[in-house]
Amino acid sequence: MNHTSTKGLLLALAVACTAGTALAQTTAAAPAAAAPMTREQVRMDTAEFLKTHRWIDATDTWVLKSGYEPPTGVLSRATVKAQRDEFLRNNRWDDRNSVWSPRKPVPPTLSGLTRAQVRADTAAFTKTHHWDEEKSEWLTNPPVKMK
Repeated sequence: MNHTSTKGLLLALAVACTAGTALAQTTAAAPAAAAPMTREQVRMDTAEFLKTHRWIDATDTWVLKSGYEPPTGVLSRATVKAQRDEFLRNNRWDDRNSVWSPRKPVPPTLSGLTRAQVRADTAAFTKTHHWDEEKSEWLTNPPVKMK
């Protein structure tokens, strides 16, 4: 055998092994899947769909006919558009990082306490806690022993 036919044979063998593995996985998963629909079930579903929907050529979409309610759990078209518009108003696409980022950064939450209240709270905290330099954290003071 020459070198070119060996490459072709190896390529064909690799494709066959890959396809065999893929087919083995799909056939093994098939029994777990639901039973396929019969032709009669498909016809009934199609007829039901055509009763409730109409095709719009201008937009190439199926639209629910007037007088019919969408299935439970499906948001109305107006609600979805409003959610989309709100999202686009509040976010922008960052090409550099390939993520959506807020247009306005979220401001930090500020305390509603006055300066006097903050001072009093700090004084109360420092009476019951102390800073540990080794652990770099605040620790509760041990209870004072009474004589």
